[in-house]
Amino acid sequence: MKPMEEEEEEAVVAELRRQLEDEERSPEQKVILLNHGLNKALNSAALQTDSRVLTRVKSQLYLSGVLSHCVLLLTLGPRGLQGNWGAAATLAQFTSSCCVGAEPADQSQAYHRLFLPSVVDGLLSLASQLMRRAECLSLLRKVMDSVCWLLRAHTQLTVQVLSSLHYEQIQMCDDVSVSLLCVQMWIQTCTASRDFLSGLSDHSVLLLLNEAVGQLAVNADPSVGGASVRLILLMASQQEARLQPLLLSFRGLDSLLDKDWRGRGFDQDVDQLIALIQSDSRSRPQVCADRVRAACVIQAAWRSYQTRRRVKSLNRAVSTLQRRYRARRRQQQQQKEAQRWEEELKYQVCVRRQQARREFHQKQRRLLQLLPPDQVQCYLQECERRAAVLIQSSWRGFRERRRYNNDTQRDTHRRQQAARTLQRAVRHFLQKRQAAKAPPTTSFWIGQSGLTDSRRAELKRQVEEHVRLHSSSRVSRQECERLHEEVQLLLLSELQRGERRGREEQRVEALLAHTHTQLELLRDAPPLSVVTPTDADSFLSPSGPIAARARDAHNVALQASRLPWWRTLGETAGAVDTFSPSHLQELEAELGGLFVGGVSEVDGLNL
Repeated sequence: MKPMEEEEEEAVVAELRRQLEDEERSPEQKVILLNHGLNKALNSAALQTDSRVLTRVKSQLYLSGVLSHCVLLLTLGPRGLQGNWGAAATLAQFTSSCCVGAEPADQSQAYHRLFLPSVVDGLLSLASQLMRRAECLSLLRKVMDSVCWLLRAHTQLTVQVLSSLHYEQIQMCDDVSVSLLCVQMWIQTCTASRDFLSGLSDHSVLLLLNEAVGQLAVNADPSVGGASVRLILLMASQQEARLQPLLLSFRGLDSLLDKDWRGRGFDQDVDQLIALIQSDSRSRPQVCADRVRAACVIQAAWRSYQTRRRVKSLNRAVSTLQRRYRARRRQQQQQKEAQRWEEELKYQVCVRRQQARREFHQKQRRLLQLLPPDQVQCYLQECERRAAVLIQSSWRGFRERRRYNNDTQRDTHRRQQAARTLQRAVRHFLQKRQAAKAPPTTSFWIGQSGLTDSRRAELKRQVEEHVRLHSSSRVSRQECERLHEEVQLLLLSELQRGERRGREEQRVEALLAHTHTQLELLRDAPPLSVVTPTDADSFLSPSGPIAARARDAHNVALQASRLPWWRTLGETAGAVDTFSPSHLQELEAELGGLFVGGVSEVDGLNL
């Protein structure tokens, strides 16, 4: 081939790789692009008369990383492929075809040890996903044919296939068609290449034989059983000397074939396989007898060793058992004694309660005898009322205590209050540190702290040039100085106004925070039935006038509540609402503002 044609092939492969590296393409689009590109490249190379062209194209596809993209797309799950299983099966077929015949001379070791096993895993992963879908049986057959095509060229991948987790999942499928596909794949591989079994190790041949025998033992379908028998006979015809010793490890295989697989339509194959197994067992009867005798000797030695060791440890086991039994019996006796004392205590408590109740009733009967007859009924009603009040108060106290103990609102409020205190302290600390780090502002013009000497000289030169170009005879130097002073005074007043505005905003924020804190405290306050002196002190104002005014208002309210009802008949209409907005404004004007943190602030905030 001409060098120009080789350059064209490299350009086509490079363009395909560049399109695959585009991150905006979805996996489905990449699969379609690979199918089209690989089909075009392989067809153009197959049309050439020189067979080395196809080999060179496959090697370039591997070296450029295109086949690595294929393997990565094959390992994607249903979400990545979005149900496009037909394109994925076609991609698997193209990938297997490209791996057969490629000869990467410089990276041959990495190609055979790393890349080809990853291709097998990708193909089997796709096959395991297709196996779960009944409508994809034809696509599964195409993928299994791709694996068979790959195994014909690279026999060392047989162990990789038989030990793969994805292949184990395919084997455990209950579908007869899937099991038949697996057995037919190995039959096709052995039939297509006579040297396939000769290139395998004894371990690989044993794994393959184990799969065929496993299908005979597990599956009951005639087609699967016939295919498994044909596979074993095909292996025996190609490697009889290696297969006969391996068949001895499957004891009872001849009886299994005779009992379960006769009369299924392939009796001739079954008879041939049974004759092969029994001929090998008759040729080596002495070897089997020696193995049985050796196994018996080993088992007898092991059992005698176990018996001697058990006898030696018997005394220790008996003493341990006795010690544990005595400890258990002692513990049961102690539990029975404690239970007896507890029952005796309960009985004494009940007896004393009955005696106290009997004495109380006798004392009450003697007191009733001393009362006049007309007061007995009143006395009994009063006793009932007091008893009812006592029961109700006890129940309400118990209910409030249970509600207070079960409710975590008090703990939540304390945590929130502590968090607010810590946050307030941290913010204050950060503001102080930031203010300490900030440089002092000694001048009133903007931008002086950021100017360097060179920048200042350049600005001065620009100002002088501007003044020289735009000079006016109508403006004198004294007028400029006066205007400059006015500008400085305006700038200074603006800065002072900004500082006052900042202080006012800080004061407003402090007042709002204090107000919100007090509102949260009032909202989360416990009921008066369970309040403690510490909780009550937290709501007292540190200001003397506010505390005096609150005390007077409380006393007035108590006196008004104690008045008889007929004293309040004519005062309802003309009474002044203590908590009306006008009264609150008068109270605020009288106290001089809201007391916050020890400082009296007179602002426009009204509670």
